[in-house]
Amino acid sequence: MTQTLVSLWADARKRLEAAGVDTPVLDARLLLEAGAGVARLDLVTDPRRAVSDLQVAAVDALVRRREAREPLSHILGKKAFWSFDLVVTPDVLTPRPETELLVEIALRALPADRPARILDLGVGSGAILLAVLWERPLAHGVGVDASTAALAVTQKNAELLGLERRIELRHGRWADGLGGAFDLVVSNPPYIPSDDIEGLAPEVARFEPRLALDGGADGLDAYRAIAPTLPRLLVRGGVFALEIGAGQAEAVLAVLQREGLSAVDALPDLGGRPRVVTGRRDGDAEKALGTGHAKH
Repeated sequence: MTQTLVSLWADARKRLEAAGVDTPVLDARLLLEAGAGVARLDLVTDPRRAVSDLQVAAVDALVRRREAREPLSHILGKKAFWSFDLVVTPDVLTPRPETELLVEIALRALPADRPARILDLGVGSGAILLAVLWERPLAHGVGVDASTAALAVTQKNAELLGLERRIELRHGRWADGLGGAFDLVVSNPPYIPSDDIEGLAPEVARFEPRLALDGGADGLDAYRAIAPTLPRLLVRGGVFALEIGAGQAEAVLAVLQREGLSAVDALPDLGGRPRVVTGRRDGDAEKALGTGHAKH
């Protein structure tokens, strides 16, 4: 029987459902578009278009990879974040929508009409830093990562977005050897306790870089490394914003407060879970950042 776009989509969906994929309908469509070389409009306007054996084989190869729970971002080589697509490889953490809260906090802290210096510790794909630079044309950023492969991905994304002249990338461990002064320091560090990683979804446990996941025995190693550097990295009144894991807000706040930092709040994501700890240098605890989630 001749396969059509809609029948190929339906077959892919059923296979992904059986494999336990969370979003089988969306993933099947995206894999169909990529493998068959068609656009979403083709599926809407001409769903019964016949597909060739080569197209069927190409889609099948992609679906097999997703059935094995390889992340969709790795298969497609990209992931949507903020208002653009980012190149994604197995060398970087796939950007999550929840992490956009860090971007929102940054934009509230940085006026659009003033120059600013931004530091992203553990820059990964560049998602956070590049989104802020995209929205703040007078800002410049420094991205640090312990992985040279991750820095290469950030560089590629910066070039694709035309932001390469406003970003400097450094290889290193957190802020070691780095001087201030920055108006904003952001980080989405590894915060999964080491023993919990194998229990995560296969897409994460088997395919995401462990360097970007493993936060040590209690998940807090990165915060203990970052917190002591914030007072010297931030200008007076400068803002920090750190993504945290589930149930870590109180412990991370305590780590920051021991360094004399004034934590403003642990802000929730759209699901209501505390997602980002944010504050200012020099004990300025004014709640100027807000907790809204309006997109910029």
